[in-house]
Amino acid sequence: MFEKAFFATGCFWGAERRFWNLPGVISTSVGYMGGQKANPTYKEVCSGTTNHAETVEVEFNPTQITYLRLLEEFWTMHDPTSLNRQGGDIGTQYRSAIFTTTEEQMITAVNTREIYNEVLVSKSFDEIVTEIQEARPHIYWLAEEYHQRYLEKNPDGYDCHSSTGIPFPKVQS
Repeated sequence: MFEKAFFATGCFWGAERRFWNLPGVISTSVGYMGGQKANPTYKEVCSGTTNHAETVEVEFNPTQITYLRLLEEFWTMHDPTSLNRQGGDIGTQYRSAIFTTTEEQMITAVNTREIYNEVLVSKSFDEIVTEIQEARPHIYWLAEEYHQRYLEKNPDGYDCHSSTGIPFPKVQS
């Protein structure tokens, strides 16, 4: 049985590519999550009036890849200490967030945030500001078709991720 996970790391194009390249990931899509407006458009999300985050939905086979492995990728692919921005991308849609689908995902997400926060603070970074919430009360709204697997269609397209440059430490799963 496959599981779903939802991650917001700023611009969703580069994040989706990072996830679709991982063995054990069955499918990915990009959309909007965590806001108040039903069926938002990209233009509405970018206006800052909907409070949605650009989000990647990851469907994965937990017998081939662990949720912990997805989180390791999540934490290191962006700067989770930056509030409502990643590099030059600024706004609430670029915030760092995890929307969990199971109690186990919630526990693992919180535990890894604590582990990575200790590492980053020890290297003089600010505290992690990543939101961790249950996915259940939120609706995942699929983004427009031209955003889906955008960097596959446009290999030289904008991959807007900034990173701390600090790898997530190896932990036991």
